[in-house]
Amino acid sequence: MTQDPTEVSHWRPLRLLQAAMEADIARLYAEAEIDGLKPSYVMELIRLHLRGPMTITELAESVERTHSAMSQKVAAMRKAGFVRTTAGVDARSKKVELTEKAAGIVDRLAAEWRATEAVTAEIDAEIPYPLSRLVKDMEEALRRKSFHDRIAEKLAEDETWR
Repeated sequence: MTQDPTEVSHWRPLRLLQAAMEADIARLYAEAEIDGLKPSYVMELIRLHLRGPMTITELAESVERTHSAMSQKVAAMRKAGFVRTTAGVDARSKKVELTEKAAGIVDRLAAEWRATEAVTAEIDAEIPYPLSRLVKDMEEALRRKSFHDRIAEKLAEDETWR
């Protein structure tokens, strides 16, 4: 039987760490009785509060996401009651704006964002190899040779890929 390659993952520990940290943030929202809020909504809600209504495309660009991913997130935030959409300047675009529910909590969300960033900076300073340095070092390594090219080289050596 072939060994399961998914049993080895360099990414899984990072993904699980991030999920655990986001679960802690979600727990803070639950303790504050902010129903239906996911940590993944907060950047967009703050952005809409500070910059005003935006199209899905504008919102996606402002937070560096794809239009498709943002469209799905807007649908989820709309279902949770945090945003509403209205027709844009043409039939293909939609304007996204905060609801009263979101407007009533957005200052608290900004406070949580600042607290989270402060704690993250504290942890970054506490560990021997800060995540911020790791990200910069990985970006530099990938500038030298892209992730795509590195994977393609490995696949060229693997008979099962060909």
